[in-house]
Amino acid sequence: MNGAVAVKLFDETCVRCARLADFLREVRAAHPDYHARPVPPFGDARARLLVVGLAPGMHGANASGRPFTGDHAGILLYATLHRFGFATRPVSLHAADGLELVDCRINNAVKCLPPANKPTPAEVRTCNDYLAADLARVPAGGVVVALGQVAHAATLRALGLRERDWRFAHGARHALPMRELTLLDSYHCSRYNTQTRRLTTGMFEAVFATAAELLGAGR
Repeated sequence: MNGAVAVKLFDETCVRCARLADFLREVRAAHPDYHARPVPPFGDARARLLVVGLAPGMHGANASGRPFTGDHAGILLYATLHRFGFATRPVSLHAADGLELVDCRINNAVKCLPPANKPTPAEVRTCNDYLAADLARVPAGGVVVALGQVAHAATLRALGLRERDWRFAHGARHALPMRELTLLDSYHCSRYNTQTRRLTTGMFEAVFATAAELLGAGR
């Protein structure tokens, strides 16, 4: 991985990033019914597909406690996962709605809600060993889908690879030099990207069609 000392896969009590910990305290005070803590990975612990996003959204994962649940970005993601057989339902309503992921897990580069949805580079680095621990669970021949350039860079860092050797581009397919892993890039399925048509449904589905094809054996 990245040479770091082995750490837990996830720590709901983590307060390593002072700015994020302070912000979450403010959010908990304003929204006492929100999760407002680090958000854990969601899905199959043995999954061959790992989807890496950026960070929890204020009224999405930060509220629900499940990645991409409760905000606009999750609409396209879960519908697409369902279309290709990676989710049992096309809509993620809340953390107890019974939806399950199939051979798939979702995580974020940063586990805590950042102000203005923008983690700092230092915060991405500080959280990176949690992502490295999760990537270590992806079996040989697995696929990682990075939603956006920050997730792409965080994934490479967690795997001990240099970003300049594996450039981000929507639809790019990178055969990584360990465990026969494949990294697929997509623009993030944010409200801005979908409403401006920078990312269309067809563009997004094409990325997961590739993932499904790569993982075809045994599906």
